[in-house]
Order: sequence, then C-alpha cells, then structure tokens
Amino acid sequence: MSSTAPISRVTRTKEEAKASYDRMSRFYDLLAGLAEKKYKEMGLYQLNAREGETVLEIGFGTGECLKALAQSVGSSGKVFGIDLSHGMLEVAREKIAKAGLSGSVELKRGDAAELPFEDNFFDAIYSSFTLELFDTPEIPVVLNECQRVLRLGGRICVVAMSKKEKSGLAVRLYEWAHDKFTKYVDCRPIYVQEALDEAGFQTQGVTELSMFGLPVDIVLAKK
Repeated sequence: MSSTAPISRVTRTKEEAKASYDRMSRFYDLLAGLAEKKYKEMGLYQLNAREGETVLEIGFGTGECLKALAQSVGSSGKVFGIDLSHGMLEVAREKIAKAGLSGSVELKRGDAAELPFEDNFFDAIYSSFTLELFDTPEIPVVLNECQRVLRLGGRICVVAMSKKEKSGLAVRLYEWAHDKFTKYVDCRPIYVQEALDEAGFQTQGVTELSMFGLPVDIVLAKK
C-alpha cells in the first residue's frame, strides 16, 4: 500500500478464524448483524444487482445479503457465495431455503484467496466486512482473484472498515484491542479504495461513513 500509516497485521490462523465464526454463527445476527445492517444495505444499493446477472458474495456470513441479491437477480440470474465457516454456511443455507430462494443461490465453503470459479464468470461481486479479515499480504491476492473471475466492465462493491491517515481515539483503541486480542477482534481498518485501485479496478464512487466512531467506506469499482 502506498499510504504511510501501516495497517495492523492479522496474526490468528484461518483455522482459528473458521472455528471462531463456526461458534458464533447461530448468534452472529444478534452480536453484529444489527450494527452492520445499514452499511450492508447501502453497499447492496450501490452495487445495484440486476435481473439475470450472475453475482458473487465473498464472506456471506448468515446470508442476509444473499437473500437481497437473489431477489434482485430474479429467477433468470444466479447468486454464488463463498465463506470460510461451515457454521455460517449452514445458517445461510437454512435462511435461503426458508425464503424460497434455494434455486437461485449456490453456496461454497472456501477461501477467497483461491476462488473456485472460472475466469470472467461474474457480472458483479459484493463483499461486506470481510476484506479486513485477511492479513495484509493476502488482501491483494483476494482482489486479484476478484479481477480474474469478474467480467470486463463488471462491478465490485466492498464495504469495510477504513484506515485513514489521522486516526481518532475510537480507531486507536480498536487497533490496540486488535493487536492485543486478535483472536477475538480479528478485523481492522484497511485502505479500501487504494487496495482496489492497486488491484487494477477503476473506482466509481466512495461513500465515507462512521460506525461507533470507526470509519467505514463503501467503494464501488469496475473492471
């Protein structure tokens, strides 16, 4: 990254992350879902998934955004999701089935650093509060995979905690907690737009917001 203030590293392993999200999968909507809901909905609005499109969600969690995406693409479209956690996958699968959308959604458990999809497969990619879970050297790997599977002219929308040059008290306290208790506070602010720019995407718009004093950026870009 070209910015001067360093990004905190993620030191917990992916197996530890998987185990953690497996444990909290049944309670995640109560723990964090409500706090994140507004930002996720704004990201979905900006992505603007359309009838007949093929869309990927990276880090689908409990599946709330999958439902919205499936409703947007309709019966002629298809939504794919990938998540590291088996527990999250089971919760999302139940939620999708209950909504009667199983025929429009295909879920996979896996690592976004190695997307199991063909080149130029998707019209759009959506990810919220997931990119900042990857260790710093892996962020460009994930975004390069997004470049590979996205069609020319395709859209990507990333919602993430954002690192700024000047950090307020809430950010400094959060980053301290992340460094000290990384197994429990496993995400941290990152340079969202710069990461997308450096992966070769063309930024279309940036919305800067705040969640409990922590900057959140919604970045829409295209290939």
